[in-house]
Amino acid sequence: MRVDGELRVPGDKSISHRALLISALGEGPARIRGILDSADVRATARVLRSLGVAVPELSDDFVLVGVGHDGLQEPTVALDCGNSGTTARLVAGLVAASGFDALFEGDASLSRRPMRRIAEPLARMGASITFHGEQETLPMTVHGAVLGDVEWESETASAQVKSALLLAGLISGREVIVREPVRSRDHTERMLAARGAEVWVNEQAVMLLPGARIAQLDVDVPGDPSSAAFFAALAALADEGELRLPDVSVNLTRVGFYLTLKGMGADVASSNERQVGGEPVADLVVRPSRLVGIDLPPEQVPSMIDELPLLACVAARAEGETVIRGAGELRVKESDRIAAVVANLRAIGVEAEEHSDGMRVVGGRGPLHGFVETHGDHRLAMAFGVLAQLPGSEIAIDDRDCVAVSYPAFWSDVERLISR
Repeated sequence: MRVDGELRVPGDKSISHRALLISALGEGPARIRGILDSADVRATARVLRSLGVAVPELSDDFVLVGVGHDGLQEPTVALDCGNSGTTARLVAGLVAASGFDALFEGDASLSRRPMRRIAEPLARMGASITFHGEQETLPMTVHGAVLGDVEWESETASAQVKSALLLAGLISGREVIVREPVRSRDHTERMLAARGAEVWVNEQAVMLLPGARIAQLDVDVPGDPSSAAFFAALAALADEGELRLPDVSVNLTRVGFYLTLKGMGADVASSNERQVGGEPVADLVVRPSRLVGIDLPPEQVPSMIDELPLLACVAARAEGETVIRGAGELRVKESDRIAAVVANLRAIGVEAEEHSDGMRVVGGRGPLHGFVETHGDHRLAMAFGVLAQLPGSEIAIDDRDCVAVSYPAFWSDVERLISR
């Protein structure tokens, strides 16, 4: 199998969400280019419209007119977050500081995901959240209030919790300090700092000083490193070829998969490194390589949490065994990604073992045949979709269309790059 050519992957999903949310809080027009037009990002656009922001239909180049810190309006309908946990958790921070109530709803998958992790710190600031079922999940009502300062220590690294608190502090003019065991994605603090907010950051904490006001700023969304990772893996597992992935975000909180792939022996190089809107960006080149298993350090997990199902699939074709620990967060993603990945690996003939906070995968060269159940999880569909392309594989995937959550054109891009 040969993987060859150049692919500019869609815009980064995390940055796309934040480009909409933070531009909505600025005053006046902001031009947004390269946004990811996917189901999750459309959920954020839809919710902002329900809050009184005139978000146009998403396209590669459009203008959003922000309403300022005090311009969000009480919704007249429930806020439909679809499958997007980022939408639900970050917008909860906005509503908590805006002085009105809003009901949050989501699809069946999102309605199983925990929301207590944002309810507790927002309650510490003075808001309250009512859960309408037996579990602390959606549907929930966020009751806005006059908020106070907060200093919060997260048990696990979570960019969504951190961002919810920062956005609540921004609107309410309060001081926010968030401490994490390991630094999580930092796109929110980068965007706020680029717009003039006083944000202090070190490896353990981020602090937003009180009274921050932000200026409006145009946004160029770089390529999503999580989306690019699937093609980097495909190129590394190929027999020949060279794949170039231009304009990919190489934010240090997002490149754990690429560092791990290189640690397994992959030929991954970067060039043309530069800054775009406060975010580091580079062009990546990946060539076929002989891969070996790796023992993934727990401290590296937060920087590649979305790529861990893919790492497990790559490990199935590496020499030796790969062990992933410290990844209990995978249990509460779009699916239980630990159980689902291990079960699907076994279903296609790979030796794999489930741990409470991770998994063990034994690589091999035997044929991969079987049926993959995605549980509607886009990351699982794409990860096992990579293995399905390898010569001799006969892997059927139950829900190929679920990739629309983050990468609607995934399958056509795969076909365009491969020659057999």
